[in-house]
Parts: sequence; C-alpha cells; structure tokens
Amino acid sequence: MSLRVGVLALQGDTREHLAALREAGAEASTVRRASELDAVDALVIPGGESTTMSHLLREFELLEPLRTRLADGMPAYGSCAGMILLATEILDAGAEGREAVPLGGIDMTVRRNAFGRQVDSFEGDIDFHGLDGPAHAVFIRAPWVERVGPDVQVLARAGDHIVAVRQRRVLATAFHPEMTGDRRVHKLFVDVVAHRA
Repeated sequence: MSLRVGVLALQGDTREHLAALREAGAEASTVRRASELDAVDALVIPGGESTTMSHLLREFELLEPLRTRLADGMPAYGSCAGMILLATEILDAGAEGREAVPLGGIDMTVRRNAFGRQVDSFEGDIDFHGLDGPAHAVFIRAPWVERVGPDVQVLARAGDHIVAVRQRRVLATAFHPEMTGDRRVHKLFVDVVAHRA
C-alpha cells in the first residue's frame, strides 16, 4: 500500500513538494480542508509566508485539526515557513493579530527571517546527518532554530545556526530542498513515514 502524504496547499511552494514526494515514492495530494487532512498519513508544510499561512489555517478551519493530528503522532515535514509553524515557540512572530502561530510539532524555538530579508537569501552545501554526502541548501528569508528540547535531534547547521531538526517522526528544515532536484530529504521523510528511518 502506498503512503499518502499531503502537502498543505493554502500558500507557498506546493507544486514543488508534490513532485519531490512523488519522486521519493509517496502518493502525494494537496490538503486544504479537514477532510483532506483526515485522508493522509503524513503532511508536508511548505515554505511561504508563515503569518499568511497561519491566517489561512484559521480561515480554512484547519488550525485545531492540524494541531490535534500532530499531537496524535502524525508524521510531518516543514520547510522554511513550515519549520516556523512546527515549532513550540516562535520569536519575531509578526504583528499582533497577524502573527505566525506555533503548531507544537517539534519542541523548539524558531526565529523568523533570522538570516535576513529577501536580498539576504543564499545557498550552499551543508552536512546533513543521515544523508550520504552534503545537501545543497537554498535559504530564502530563512529561519533558524535557537533552542531545541532534549528529544530533538539536530540534523544540520549552517555555520553556528541549527537549520534542520527531527523529533520522532517530525522533520523540519530552514531551507528548501524541493527547489534543488535533490530528493534525499524527501526520501528521508518518506522513510520516516514508513518506519524505515
């Protein structure tokens, strides 16, 4: 039976994640409603704008169902804005009433836009625990992790900054592997969903 992995499709780079998941061996579909969330085994939260995504999670009545599924152990992977939303605490969360909301999937504190503005975006190779060789990482207005809980595994750093983590069956990266053609991070996630990693 194939694994059904949803990609949150409210805002952000949904299409690229769908393609990467399919290439990694999963059955991938978009998630915009609670019924679609109920139909998947795992969820990817893509990059985008974390405050906009938080607003749309409320508008589409997905915020509490998603928190519940994560609390119940649903595997998830978040890239960039997805990393921010999977945190238990968000620093520089945005303007009151339009702030990014934590979903509590990983015991970590994340700082939004930590690497700077759009013009400060960059890319480079980083060592990534669990991959056979460095990963080429694309950082766009990227966050970084300032604190991890005792059960969180640090998977990668850029300089002194934590940029990839895992807690049980939930992964997060500050960068965008879906933009590079390297499917190893998505394959790692599919293996996590299938209990192979």
